[in-house]
Amino acid sequence: SRAAAPLASRLPAAAPAASPAALSRLQSTAVTPTAKASENSLPLPHEKYTDSVTAEQHQAYIRHGEPNMRTYNYMMLGTSRLLGASASRLLLIKLLAQMNPSADVLALANVEVDVSNLEEGSSMTIKWRGKPVFIKHRTPEEIADAQSVNLSELRDPQSDADRVRDDPKWLVVLGVCTHLGCVPIANAGDYKRWFC
Repeated sequence: SRAAAPLASRLPAAAPAASPAALSRLQSTAVTPTAKASENSLPLPHEKYTDSVTAEQHQAYIRHGEPNMRTYNYMMLGTSRLLGASASRLLLIKLLAQMNPSADVLALANVEVDVSNLEEGSSMTIKWRGKPVFIKHRTPEEIADAQSVNLSELRDPQSDADRVRDDPKWLVVLGVCTHLGCVPIANAGDYKRWFC
């Protein structure tokens, strides 16, 4: 037709047919990536899985048909396992670290007090974690009196040796009443110790 003539004139001319000698020369020198695939009727390891091959055949070829691919698989599996183990370890460390007390709580956990100026028989009150703590420099008489107490007479029996650490002349107790939570008064009451 008249409309088809201008379109045909614009199309490029067809390439001349190659001679049989040129074709044989090309076939002998060119090695295509699908050459090995056509021999085994399976794609090469670097090629994508196609519908012409079953999944079982493809996996068998990937695992056993190419030794280089086996090394690559081992390297990838080992690397992914190492990264997974490292990530799990990091998450576990972060989880345990966030359970630790904060720096301000740790700062309040320890208190250092200078008791060198505290005379025998006197006591002092300090604050620890928002609670009063009594420190008493006991006289030898007070130590002997506390050690001679009959434990059966006490409501909460505890020997004096259990209440002191290294030196029996220093008594350190938490100054909160177990009854109502009030702060006892030092050197008061019938026993001249602490009175609530």
